[in-house]
Amino acid sequence: MDFSRVELSEEDSRFQAEARAFLDEHVTDDVRRRDRETGDNFDEGVHLAMGAAGWLAAELGMAGGPELNRLRRRLWDLEKRRAEVPWVTWGTTAIVVPSVRRHGSPELQEEVLPGVREGRIRLCLGYTEPEGGSDVATCRTRAVRDGDHWIINGSKMFTTGAHNCSYVFLITNTDPEAPKHKSLTMFLVPLDSPGIEIQGLRTVDGDRTNIVYYSDVRIPDRYRLGEVNGGWSVLLGPLNEEHGVVDAAGDGLQDVSIMTHQGSTMASTTDRIAAIAARPGPDGLRPVDDAAVAYRLGRSIARLEAALSAPHMFGRVAIAQTMRDISPDLMDVLGSAAALPADTEGAADAGGASYLYRWAPLCGIYGGTLEVFRNMIAQHVLGLGRPSYAPPKTNGKGS
Repeated sequence: MDFSRVELSEEDSRFQAEARAFLDEHVTDDVRRRDRETGDNFDEGVHLAMGAAGWLAAELGMAGGPELNRLRRRLWDLEKRRAEVPWVTWGTTAIVVPSVRRHGSPELQEEVLPGVREGRIRLCLGYTEPEGGSDVATCRTRAVRDGDHWIINGSKMFTTGAHNCSYVFLITNTDPEAPKHKSLTMFLVPLDSPGIEIQGLRTVDGDRTNIVYYSDVRIPDRYRLGEVNGGWSVLLGPLNEEHGVVDAAGDGLQDVSIMTHQGSTMASTTDRIAAIAARPGPDGLRPVDDAAVAYRLGRSIARLEAALSAPHMFGRVAIAQTMRDISPDLMDVLGSAAALPADTEGAADAGGASYLYRWAPLCGIYGGTLEVFRNMIAQHVLGLGRPSYAPPKTNGKGS
């Protein structure tokens, strides 16, 4: 691994400065405060400004924005992370756009893609169902053909961003008698369609997601992506990207795992807590001079560095598990004031440690649980057999 510093050309340094100035202008303290209050991880003003300035087009490889080669794309991504841009809704939009380009009709592309480029149109993911767990192929949301239309009934959990989006990338079952991977059809459903109800759900860290109900939702066939019952092939690309099973490029200008954004937040929080622990208190003593504090802080930093260096699915698991493991220690280092939320008088680290602790359980279920990814690593990387969930056999005597 090469840890040498990348020397930027004068032009690239200017690009970085321009990107930073743009983000500093639009991603203000008020934006960040509002994002904490709403839990949306989205700000329409920032998003529309990025669209108007061409940044969204540039990220999608469309004309009309700044030219992003590999290095400049990396600089832009790092500057967005530094500024704490509310990003989740743009993340789901960018995941879906390639499927619209590849599988959508020309009519649908013309309806959707210009608005995506401008920031007016956003896309969310309609995968998980209330009783479906992490296996999205066990889909019960039904789509029944009615001439040139489809009628959709069902419900989806964890449709994050639905209340800020125009369309949902929806997985449906169009043949209940077929094997599960051959019964699926994908649609890009307008969220203003009659029969759709969006209900907000708050997670333990304060973020908002949604449950979405579909009751006799009628849409034209032009909103179908790919072949009828061929939805698994349409879904596989976006699903792999969300799962983080896409190989990183060899030039090093890419996150090594899908969870690096979350890992960066964990690193920033840890850095701030280390700085607090190194400052003398009213008694003149520094918390880090206590051997127990120094040990726990050092162990947390070592685990953090190892997790951030792990690639592919390994990094996804390592970052999420590390956040779960070190966040209690980080709170203990700060003491009881770490339990106070942001914008509360006396809160240690402005509530950063508390947020990390509450965020950690959710990072372990994004796009699938840690257990699912550990099974994927075991089967597809290590070549182990499929897990057996059958009840243990008994000797006939109840033992």
